[in-house]
Amino acid sequence: MLGSTHGTLTTDSRRARVIACGEQPSPVVHGRPADVDDLDVSGRPLYAGVPDLDRFFRPESVAVVGASDAEGRPNTGITRQLIAWAERVGARLHPVHPTRQSVFGIPCSPSLADLPEQVDLAVLLVGDPLPVIGELAEAKVKFAVAFASGFAETGAEGAAAQAHLAAAVRRAGLRLLGPNTNLNAFEKFRDDLDGPAIALITQSGHQGRPVFAMQELGVRLSHWAPTGNEADLETADFISYFSEQPEIGAIACYVEGLKDGRSFLLAADRAARRGVPVVAVKVGRTETGARTAASHTGKLTGADTVVDAAMRQYGVIRVDGLDELQDTAALLARARAPRAEGVVVYSISGGTGAHFADLATAAGLPLPHLSAPKQAELHQWIPEYLSVTNPVDNGGHPVGDWRGRKIIDAILADPEVGVLICPITGPFPPMSDKLAQDLVDAAEQTDKLVCVVWGSPVGTEAAYRETLLGSSKVATFRTFANCITAVRAYLDHHRFVAAYRSPFDEAPRTPSPSFRKTQALMRPGQQLSEHAAKQLLRAYGIRVPREQLVTSAAAAVRAASLVGYPVVMKASGAQIAHKTELGLVKIGLTSASQVRDAYRELTDIARYEGISLDGVLVCQMVERGVEMVVGVTHDQLFGPTVTVGLGGLLVEVLRDAAVRVPPFGEDQARGMLGELRGRALLEGVRGGPPVDVDALIEVVMRVQRMALELGDDIAELDINPLMVLPRGQGAVALDALVVCR
Repeated sequence: MLGSTHGTLTTDSRRARVIACGEQPSPVVHGRPADVDDLDVSGRPLYAGVPDLDRFFRPESVAVVGASDAEGRPNTGITRQLIAWAERVGARLHPVHPTRQSVFGIPCSPSLADLPEQVDLAVLLVGDPLPVIGELAEAKVKFAVAFASGFAETGAEGAAAQAHLAAAVRRAGLRLLGPNTNLNAFEKFRDDLDGPAIALITQSGHQGRPVFAMQELGVRLSHWAPTGNEADLETADFISYFSEQPEIGAIACYVEGLKDGRSFLLAADRAARRGVPVVAVKVGRTETGARTAASHTGKLTGADTVVDAAMRQYGVIRVDGLDELQDTAALLARARAPRAEGVVVYSISGGTGAHFADLATAAGLPLPHLSAPKQAELHQWIPEYLSVTNPVDNGGHPVGDWRGRKIIDAILADPEVGVLICPITGPFPPMSDKLAQDLVDAAEQTDKLVCVVWGSPVGTEAAYRETLLGSSKVATFRTFANCITAVRAYLDHHRFVAAYRSPFDEAPRTPSPSFRKTQALMRPGQQLSEHAAKQLLRAYGIRVPREQLVTSAAAAVRAASLVGYPVVMKASGAQIAHKTELGLVKIGLTSASQVRDAYRELTDIARYEGISLDGVLVCQMVERGVEMVVGVTHDQLFGPTVTVGLGGLLVEVLRDAAVRVPPFGEDQARGMLGELRGRALLEGVRGGPPVDVDALIEVVMRVQRMALELGDDIAELDINPLMVLPRGQGAVALDALVVCR
């Protein structure tokens, strides 16, 4: 559709545009400088660079700058922990201190220049890391960690200091973790656990503690990246790196603010391509949360609706609580892809099954009715008066003997069933013990997901601590809500990955002819008139009404006869944002006399209000359809974003809209419509015909092309209303507002 309009642009001219936009002319992709084909139409990288962090997590040699063994000093405890960590990973550790001969019996170098070998990692136990950066560069150190605080988290002065630190790190050619970070990267991980691991990324170390503690429940963790203020290395770098590591089954993140929206999306795209689930708590949903996060890490939290949409767009699973982060990441890391999407709820109590089924259905989990033959099979072991349609209620007694395992195996054998969930609201030995063991034994014999909710608040029961937690096949939860959240994320993730096509692969590399046509229309820092805004839309193939711009009443009458009655007349000028409120729109005009009078009235109002006009638009009147809004805004984190929603007056009343970050495909555009509360209007209500959804999608995709090509030039674009006509008749942009940057 739009792809056929791609033009060509020389490498030199594209580089000039990149530099003019303030971007780096030679971004690094996959560890090498990007060539012209690795950049999109705006000169931004199309693919995520993957930093080689192997020598960070498993260095061969480590320098501890400011090492100490003096009792009572904070650096002493840190030095001791780093020595133990270096021994675990097999690294040689070199203390660095100008006045010490040795630290904990290890020979100490007075400076980095005096180290006996080149080191992979330097840990800086100094109050101000900036003066040390030059020494690190001279010593050719690959990585450094700065624990010092007092940077962007403290305000403007600290942010300036952090900017100086980041610039020095770039000049030095090394990679820095921090500042304002901690020792979490050097924790002791259990090495006796099997299976895929969780990699943890946190901006607040304490918030990662619950996930780290899951090792005591048998869940394997392999890495912890405490990113702190992210002067250099950021969350996106670690997502890209972790998604490449074969032992990692899921990435769990606690994010207070994103350093760069584009980098985050590129990293999420890399994880999605490889099928690695990313589960994230992202604070900042509320104004209070956003303000607190900024004071902690000095990051932009971004407009939360945009952050939320961007995460969904690239398959990042957003959860709210740390308990949800634990359970969802653990399930996604350990469970194989589903064989089917059907979920069956199985319990020893009809009340428990009904309660869980209500919550699961409300959350969108598919609970299919079991087939008549399957129900008949189950009734071999379950009394006829109990329901086995789904949920399956066994009444309790069959659990205590050989029938319990038969029931579980029969459910799992159903080809429509991919997930079996058994809520056990409390211990009821020996029945609950036998049930737990049967579930574990069945899980060992099937490739389907078996989940158990152990509802006891005690958690010391053998059935829970030994039987359930001792199994790597059963996913065990403590609450209904967390189980439902995790299972829904599990099904959504695998459905998303199966259908995923990276939008970056299809993103335009060169500007279209439309881009060149519109350059003369741009007015930096100004708002375009409606006439000029519609010229911009027309250049990108977006349909506008038949209309003419006139500067006299006589010309207005002639234009009306050419356009065809009835007509709409609107004042057109760069200063006008809301014409209706000022009385600068006249609709339903059916005669020459009405047109003359309307022209005089419009120009009189403009003169009275002190508004300069470039003329009056005489427009075709388009009535039958659904009013929508399609627009572009500029987000601080992600750049240009595209919004679609209910238009006209409803845009301000209902605020029913969906947003995406370019680039995105047509499937994402259709997904935007599916998120609207008022989407039924598009299907026809109260006898009205269905509207031309395909035409609406085409407009969204063309507006996205505008966002990609003109995103550095446009602060805001608002097509409202876009009249979507009955099916097969297209869509018409009745009004448009464009504000240039």
